[in-house]
Amino acid sequence: MTIKNSIRVSIGVLVSFIIAGAAASLGTSGIGFGDTVQIVTGKILRLPLAIDPKSVSIVWMLRLPRVLLAFFAGGCFAMSGAVTQSVLRNPLASPYILGVSSGASLGAGLVIISGISLPFLRGFTLPVAGFSFGLITVFLVVFFSSRVDKSMSSNTIILCGMVFSQFVGALLTTISAIFSNDLKRIVMWQMGSFALKGWSYVRMILPFLVIGAVGILRYTREMDILTFGDDEAKSAGVEAESIRKQLLVFATIITGAAVSLSGVIGFVDLIAPHVARKLVGSQHKYVVPMSFIIGGCLLVITDLAARTVISPSELPVGAITALIGAPFFAWVYFKRRRTAL
Repeated sequence: MTIKNSIRVSIGVLVSFIIAGAAASLGTSGIGFGDTVQIVTGKILRLPLAIDPKSVSIVWMLRLPRVLLAFFAGGCFAMSGAVTQSVLRNPLASPYILGVSSGASLGAGLVIISGISLPFLRGFTLPVAGFSFGLITVFLVVFFSSRVDKSMSSNTIILCGMVFSQFVGALLTTISAIFSNDLKRIVMWQMGSFALKGWSYVRMILPFLVIGAVGILRYTREMDILTFGDDEAKSAGVEAESIRKQLLVFATIITGAAVSLSGVIGFVDLIAPHVARKLVGSQHKYVVPMSFIIGGCLLVITDLAARTVISPSELPVGAITALIGAPFFAWVYFKRRRTAL
């Protein structure tokens, strides 16, 4: 089974390259898949290109960074979803219930309304504010959960997360009502988009992705044990409370980074881990990387649909993932109820 899972993950990596290449090729410019591969290879290896410079610019400067950002963001959402579902032992759990999205939305909303642009951050003031507020919100959720329940049970964390999410969401709604002129920009940011986001955004998400992924992959064995409950974890020598806090922090780092750079895009963190478990079983050393691959591919395909369905206009990526994710959520919920009966 271990060898089969390794092969499936390897196939997933290969498929992700094909999907990314196809997404970078498709559009209104008529650039073929072969030309896209040639452009990317030539740019990486610094080879001369006998291709129209306009096509080179479209692929290298516009489409490829957009595809990579969508893939990395989708992977971050999916990995954090796998962690949250494992730590909270709830197949319907997602990092958003911890307040990441509401906190990030509040931070972004305050920047949009105030028009603040920090000199050393410039265009990155908005994503940095979103990341910071999302991180602060989750830290508050974890802090209050540990004070209410020293064992930090999953029910306590979920309840505190929901309370904080509602509170922060209410703050944003109040502020938006007061400053109604900026409401459209706030709503559009919340719906998610990868339009006009170049290589600087890709470089910005990578450090958070590396830190979060390395931190999560260190604890895949402990995640396997935590799914059986705290008593089993203690008997196996695992400090459930400490491991749970660390995993939630790492999940928040990658989710906060993805939300701040792409906007609030839901359901990827719910769908990808479930599909990954169907393919590779329950061992998290396979579930986590497979979730990353599936989440990345899903968001690349979704973003492709968002920019091509009604071209030259674009649909919000978050709206498309919601159309896919809401029925999936209902299916998981009712399937779980039938299993419990």
